[in-house]
Amino acid sequence: MDNRTDTLPTSGDDFEHILQLCKQHLSKGRAKISDVFGTDLEVSSQGVWVNTSNGTKYLNAGGYGVFIHGARHPHVEQAVIKQIQTNPISSRILLEPTAAIAAQALINVAPNGLQHVHFAGSGAEATEAAIKLCRTLGRTRLITTKNGYHGKTMGALSVTANEVYQNPFRPLLDEVSCVGFGDLEALEEALKSGSKAAVIMEPIQGEGGVRIPPKGYLTAVKGLCEQYDALLILDEIQTGMGRLGKWWGADFEQVTPDIMLCGKGLSGGIVPVSAMVATAEVFKAFNRDPFIHTSTFSGAPIAMAAVKAAIEAIENDELIYKAEVLGQQIQEGLENIVAQYCPHLVKEIRGVALLIGVELYSPGLAGALIAELIERHLIVNYSLNAGAVLRFTPSAVMSQSDVVFLLEAFENACIALAEKYPSLNSVGVI
Repeated sequence: MDNRTDTLPTSGDDFEHILQLCKQHLSKGRAKISDVFGTDLEVSSQGVWVNTSNGTKYLNAGGYGVFIHGARHPHVEQAVIKQIQTNPISSRILLEPTAAIAAQALINVAPNGLQHVHFAGSGAEATEAAIKLCRTLGRTRLITTKNGYHGKTMGALSVTANEVYQNPFRPLLDEVSCVGFGDLEALEEALKSGSKAAVIMEPIQGEGGVRIPPKGYLTAVKGLCEQYDALLILDEIQTGMGRLGKWWGADFEQVTPDIMLCGKGLSGGIVPVSAMVATAEVFKAFNRDPFIHTSTFSGAPIAMAAVKAAIEAIENDELIYKAEVLGQQIQEGLENIVAQYCPHLVKEIRGVALLIGVELYSPGLAGALIAELIERHLIVNYSLNAGAVLRFTPSAVMSQSDVVFLLEAFENACIALAEKYPSLNSVGVI
């Protein structure tokens, strides 16, 4: 057995050793992903680029929506380094300022009416906090949407509508029902058919394959929740922080949810952090007793410094405006390429700003396309609840040369895919 103390690899020769460590100590399944994505080891990142141990650079248009600022945004990085050098983790006994300042910064850009913040480490933890907060108000019944994704801890998994992830861990929370995303009649039927409920949904489904609801949907959902005395939890973990060309998806219809979930880009891609933001009325149980829902690293100063700096960077660099402009340019470019080279393989391209989905006619085709993109040094993501949809979530700090690289890589990948499958009939069982 190799008992040496390992450092980060500096050459491609280290791949097999890292692969074995992954199999032995992490996950054999995770290690098998290398069969698709090759033998490059990710060792550093800056802006929109990921660097590997053999010197290859990849443009990161994935990252599951985290990198709206790109990697290691200087303003956020400097704030975190300064906090590490002063007080990275607090005693949790004395009153510590960074959490209060970060909460104020977040509330200042949140929908009107949201007032209190509970910080956590991941989107799933924020979902758990929201579910517990709803229970303090008697809403033990939960209504989620088909293909909705809210995390994989037990409570969050209960409202993540995918049996592939749920079945190994049953029984989950009871009193959970599921309605079609965009189906107001089904939602109303669910709301009136039982006890008071909480509704959890995304303004645009991310892992569900970039599903965009009809115009006016969120307004109507909020109206139904008010009519049936239900609470609305809006999951903005992926859609928030400027990715849609506005601070939040809720801003398109000026909707204020009872609870909003934040994450992904909340820390500028530097450290893990998420948040549950609520109205004063809904938050009152957590206001009365600060110990009924706690976590050792909730509101850690290192994460709070990142939150404040991430919000400042979005404002200072006009990333929301840039997300809208870049997103339109990229989506139009993708659509033109597909129309020219492979309209028989791609069913639809849809998106808002820098959340873009490319839906193929089968999950196998999506897998083949992502492999072609990786070969051309472009990183995108699968959609965990929609296997036929590739998701582009690039950074708002992309330059025009970065956009050209992305579109050229996509064009060459589509050409290669069309050569392999000149007609949909030729795809077979893929």
